Amino acid sequence: MAKAPILTPQADDFPRWYQDLIGKAELADNGPVRGTMVIRPYGYSLWERMQAEVDARIKDAGAQNAYFPMFIPENYLTREAEHVEGFSPELAVVTHGGGKQLEEPVVVRPTSETIINEYFSKWVQSYRDLPLLINQWANVVRWELRPRIFLRTTEFLWQEGHTAHATYEDARAYASRIHHEVYDDFMRNVLAIDVVLGRKTARERFAGAINTLTLEGMMGDGKALQMGTSHELGQNFAKAFNTQYLADTGEREYVWQTSWGSSTRMVGGLIMSHGDDNGLRIPPRLAPVQVVVMAIKGDDAVVEAVRALGDRLKAAGVRVVVDDRTDTPFGRRAVDWELKGVPIRLEIGPRDLEGGTAMLARRIAGGKSPVALDSVVDTVAAVLDEDQALLLAQSGERRVARTVDVTSIGEAVEAAATGWARMPWADLGAEGEAKLAEQGVSVRCLVADDGGMPDAEDQAGNVAILARAY
Repeated sequence: MAKAPILTPQADDFPRWYQDLIGKAELADNGPVRGTMVIRPYGYSLWERMQAEVDARIKDAGAQNAYFPMFIPENYLTREAEHVEGFSPELAVVTHGGGKQLEEPVVVRPTSETIINEYFSKWVQSYRDLPLLINQWANVVRWELRPRIFLRTTEFLWQEGHTAHATYEDARAYASRIHHEVYDDFMRNVLAIDVVLGRKTARERFAGAINTLTLEGMMGDGKALQMGTSHELGQNFAKAFNTQYLADTGEREYVWQTSWGSSTRMVGGLIMSHGDDNGLRIPPRLAPVQVVVMAIKGDDAVVEAVRALGDRLKAAGVRVVVDDRTDTPFGRRAVDWELKGVPIRLEIGPRDLEGGTAMLARRIAGGKSPVALDSVVDTVAAVLDEDQALLLAQSGERRVARTVDVTSIGEAVEAAATGWARMPWADLGAEGEAKLAEQGVSVRCLVADDGGMPDAEDQAGNVAILARAY
């Protein structure tokens, strides 16, 4: 009788495979309140690596980290009508505290445009105070009706950037800079996901924004996942909160603003972009553990050699774990590391030690081959680079292969069953977009017909990317 697979095969049930992998790889559990999650240490180590990489790029773009309260007076949200309308169904509202009913309800932070603008209006006095570039790492709460770990949870972790500028042009340029230099660079060069950059339609843009830039990734089942967004807020919040500055002309003017964010949804995107029927496949530049050095048996010389090799790799800057738990069967340990997606396993037993080699197992490219102990460090560095590039290439190949050009709504719905569709926006329009939404297909973004960023939503050359989405 064939042995039952550890994970439900992707081809049989992709959502079940996803849930199986989250549990078996020890990434997260469901929390005690519906829609919440407990992120386990290995899952959190992935998030920590994402935080570090994104945070460094944000700081390179000139923004500084700060922190704002998670409780927001309810009246703050009502000041910008479109914003409150967009978030009302998702709000968690506190009406009692300290055993008493509150004089005014407070909202648990769904996003921070309102409370941050309250303080921007105090901090910004003159054109000399601009641009003001702030980011915060925090948790937010949005009451989710269809929760799914990492993808849609009632509480999740994220970063949210908020900026104020003297001119529309400066704000627009900064939103684009974040879109490209922070998110696109991170998604491609660290997560190894071949994202599509575009702008949202009026129907899909952020509540209260005048323009939303997005990054869309194709998951292993052909659905789309929004990986990050950067919004031009215009002067909507500035006028609602009276955020003005004294220009060098002596006139008082409203600031122009942006906001932008990415969240623990990226962990879900990582799983669904690169995972296979054997578990996770973690891009080497992201991996908390790039190499695990494993002792096959509890031989003293083997254990000593494994530890020494681990020290050499660590000294060379490799993120390494030494697995000398020889009281646990080797096969079980190997499967666990495979599930966790560690890029390289170096396996050493008595025979390997006698021959001066280790067995190098590649999680991403697959396969095993012996490598001389004297050359392990150089070989590992080369393999990590190769496998990082391979994951990005595979992501791009899947997106291209499963994207179809269509000319009708019927063709778009058919294509979205297994991948993405491309259709000229001039042929689709807002009316066609609404018809697609009724069938569970959305316009993920608009791109120029040459694949670049469109200048205007109604521009004849724009192409709509259509897909079912998480």
